[in-house]
Amino acid sequence: MSYYYPIEPPYLLFIAGLLAGIACGRAFEVSLRDRVNAWSSGKTILQINGAPIQVPYLGMAISIGVFLAAGLEIFGFPPNLAYPIAIVLTIGSAAFIWRQLNKMMVELERGGSAAMDLDIEG
Repeated sequence: MSYYYPIEPPYLLFIAGLLAGIACGRAFEVSLRDRVNAWSSGKTILQINGAPIQVPYLGMAISIGVFLAAGLEIFGFPPNLAYPIAIVLTIGSAAFIWRQLNKMMVELERGGSAAMDLDIEG
């Protein structure tokens, strides 16, 4: 029985994916916060379409995929198995989160910030 032993696990790729994900996540947070603040002051309608929101989100998704694939390789998965697993998981979760974010923005626009308060019993 043959086993896969990587010569050098991709620790640098793992750390780079993590740091890029954190940086893109911060950019996404700032862009989303600016968009919501502009909406709450009555300047714009609340949308998450456009490059200022989508580019950081895409960067975050790609870097998380790289992080996940490198992590799988570190734990012994061969690259031809680690990357397809990471791609499927990343695309699935990124699409689900984007869909949920769209629904949340619609609810926020429809009901204001009270629509997001989970502590209110009703």
